[in-house]
Amino acid sequence: MKSDEVILAELKKASEGLLVISESDYPLEPIRWNGQIAITPEYLCSIGGLPADSPVEETDVETFFHMSEKFRNVTALLNKNLSGLKVYKVGLINIPVYIIGRSPEGNWLGFSTRLIQT
Repeated sequence: MKSDEVILAELKKASEGLLVISESDYPLEPIRWNGQIAITPEYLCSIGGLPADSPVEETDVETFFHMSEKFRNVTALLNKNLSGLKVYKVGLINIPVYIIGRSPEGNWLGFSTRLIQT
């Protein structure tokens, strides 16, 4: 079983130099959240600094990355190491994105990034 630290190091290495392309380009930032946290729309809005009634869209990692070749390694690492993997897009224009799943240690690991869609 890989530790959270090993998984995060692998995710950081695999994502180096990658940018999520929208109307602006943002990197993938590795994240680790306590496994006791319930991933609710309210929680996602609060960490994104958005009103609690902001829309939250859920998708899968393959759809989010459009199965782009440059994200193939990142997608494979996420799928191999995390369970219940989901992508959450929060808000409408300046959109925080959280790509998270449950680690073997029980915490939430993945990436945060941002999309700009006007």
